[in-house]
Amino acid sequence: MLSKINDYCWEIDKTVNRNMRVPGRVYSSEALIKNIYGDDSIKQLVNVACLPGIVKYSLAMPDMHCGYGFPIGGVAATDIEGGGVISPGGIGYDINCGVRVMRSNLTLKDLTPKLDKLVNSIYSKIPVGVGGEGAIRLNEKSLKKMLSKGAKWAVEHGYGNDNDLNCTESNGCLPDADPEALSHRAIKRGLNQSGTLGSGNHFIEIQKVDHIYDNKTAQFFGLEQGQILVMLHTGSRGLGYQVCDDYIRFMRQCPSKYGFSIPDRQLVCAPFKSPEGQQYFSAVCAAANFAWANRQYLMGMIRNIFEKIFNASAGSLGLNLIYDVAHNIAKVETHEVDGKMKQLCVHRKGATRAFPAGHKDIPARYKQVGQPVLVPGDMGTSSYIMVGTRKAMEQSFGSVCHGAGRVLSRSAAKRKFTAQQIVDNLHKKGIVIMAKGKGTIVEEASEAYKDIDEVTASVEGAGLAEKVARMKPLGVVKG
Repeated sequence: MLSKINDYCWEIDKTVNRNMRVPGRVYSSEALIKNIYGDDSIKQLVNVACLPGIVKYSLAMPDMHCGYGFPIGGVAATDIEGGGVISPGGIGYDINCGVRVMRSNLTLKDLTPKLDKLVNSIYSKIPVGVGGEGAIRLNEKSLKKMLSKGAKWAVEHGYGNDNDLNCTESNGCLPDADPEALSHRAIKRGLNQSGTLGSGNHFIEIQKVDHIYDNKTAQFFGLEQGQILVMLHTGSRGLGYQVCDDYIRFMRQCPSKYGFSIPDRQLVCAPFKSPEGQQYFSAVCAAANFAWANRQYLMGMIRNIFEKIFNASAGSLGLNLIYDVAHNIAKVETHEVDGKMKQLCVHRKGATRAFPAGHKDIPARYKQVGQPVLVPGDMGTSSYIMVGTRKAMEQSFGSVCHGAGRVLSRSAAKRKFTAQQIVDNLHKKGIVIMAKGKGTIVEEASEAYKDIDEVTASVEGAGLAEKVARMKPLGVVKG
């Protein structure tokens, strides 16, 4: 089914399925391509190519694996003016699950005596695990303000500064948010979950920059060899999950109402410009804003912990945000299609934005080099900071991978490994870990994921992003 275009690009011709409106494309090395045949992700990629209004390609990144409706690692853009749809399956349940990374002036020599205390303090002060209640107690009125303002709400309440907003995708706020588009159940789930990490693959990780690939770009990003960074990965928690669940049910009748068919009920969708599509998009924006506020608040808490343990201000420690990216989201963006600039609804499901130098939507400080692209590994392997390219704009709507991507399901990982094995292996590597449950440790074993080095090499080989720095984990906090 897959035809090799080049060493890092594979294509599915649209004649494979008579309902495909565009070809399918997978960006992957030969070494990784075999992994995608173990699940239904290729079938899902073909199904996505059948969506009304889809343009150019149904895309998948090298971290692709089976998801709900769309493959995780999937990207699809639909023509808003041409009847293009918006689909909850193209965004996912954890709306605006994303990553942010913060630099510091610290080195390994500074960190080592305090690493255990730091990891334990983060674990004890930041709520982790399934459910979980944060330190912020909101009423419905204040929650709706947060849903409208996003990360700015957290900054206004003392958890950050304007530099943080400037270095967050979309400045941490999507203006089309409408809190009234959320159900009472979604609102209720969000009241006590701001300032929580969650479970699964969410984490807080203390890292060391162990290799610089591009000195010029690294300087723009504030990166140096041997420097200590903090990476944070979480999303919109139960509120975002409920939004997705609500609108999957809400849209069930939309295909018949608007006269189109879908190949998989998990791809339920509505025309973007329809009342249902607009209502869902407003709810997605609100949930995305909740996630940005959550990451901003958590970063503020992490800064406070560093200040107490190092007995120094966040400013003197150089604890500044490098960037924050979303990787489960739909955005309205303008891209060139068949020689014409068109307004598109770009779905990124387990995929990260990667805009090039000069793009209007990246911070002024990065205009000369391009947007930082954050690609986390798992708790025992490297993470990367990359930079967006012009080829990504031409080929993938400015999108790249969001991480390593699973090769084993969570249940398969539990059958294969024990928590003690994994903890022992991490300790041998000098990695300190704190987690709420043994189940999470087993589910997130390095062996359950693809090789992050090969994934990022595939992205770079395809010309979608370029490596800037590699980081090694030192301390990990998980739910």
